[in-house]
Amino acid sequence: MDGQLTVRQEAEFRAVEREVAVMFRRGRARSAEMSRLVHPQLEGMAYSLLAHLAEAGQVRVTDVGSHFGVGKATISRQIKALEELRLVSREPDPLDGRASLVSLTEDGARRYGRAHEARLASFREMLGGWEPGDLSRFAELLARFNESVAEVPPVELADPEG
Repeated sequence: MDGQLTVRQEAEFRAVEREVAVMFRRGRARSAEMSRLVHPQLEGMAYSLLAHLAEAGQVRVTDVGSHFGVGKATISRQIKALEELRLVSREPDPLDGRASLVSLTEDGARRYGRAHEARLASFREMLGGWEPGDLSRFAELLARFNESVAEVPPVELADPEG
């Protein structure tokens, strides 16, 4: 029985890995679509960055980088692109002159809000036929999954030489 359980668990882990990969792939594509809804010149993770700023308010650039797990140079380039489109503004941190604070501009907040409402409408359409209990359980399981993801260190390949 234990051997069957192990085989079954392995099959379940593989099924979860496959579905998560599909979800992430589609999520990246959807994020790029959402970014272009905010502004036609945006791509990639811009929507996610704007969503974080909408939720967090004014935040240090380094904290934004930490939130997304990217370095200061990467996040600074992305914020600079958003600044050039006047979607975010940057100002010196009054508590630390070496640091910058970034936040949505009025136009950035308006454009993000419009795209966010379109995204919510899409979720309502996709999941509108689900039972409320299923939606609640799905949200709980996704939150649990996201907590687990946050706790696990990045994947590293084993040294084939060692």
